[in-house]
Amino acid sequence: MKEIKTATANDLKEILELQYIAYQSEAKLLNNPNIPPLKQTIKDTQSDFEKGIILKMVENGKIIGSIRGYVLGDTVYIGKLMVLPDYQRQGNGTLLLQEIEKHFNMKRFELFTSTLSKSNIRLYKKNGYRPFDEKQISDQLAFIYFEKIII
Repeated sequence: MKEIKTATANDLKEILELQYIAYQSEAKLLNNPNIPPLKQTIKDTQSDFEKGIILKMVENGKIIGSIRGYVLGDTVYIGKLMVLPDYQRQGNGTLLLQEIEKHFNMKRFELFTSTLSKSNIRLYKKNGYRPFDEKQISDQLAFIYFEKIII
């Protein structure tokens, strides 16, 4: 049975290992093995942990998914939504996204992904997020920014 819980400092190493596995597909899609999620260190993960909240999805004692969020001003910034490849396309990303929203009593949520990440874009739109900005990072990379306003 899967559970979503708040991660503890003891979970950070396993979450970072999950991140290295889960972001391989994004690196392949972008044809870039040096994307930021694959360069993040345990110290960076610790900083994210201290800045906001990290949730973990656990099945049989193993972390199979995770998501992060923090508040800045009137917005919750969501990032590092990841699920192990064997557990993708089964609704786990949606569950994590919905759960992180419940942890914040806020009206505006924001996240971003690469314009090439069609499955991420589909997931966000399906969950009520709407594109509001796009930024060209390099010749090969552009990010699309999404927001969800809860009325």
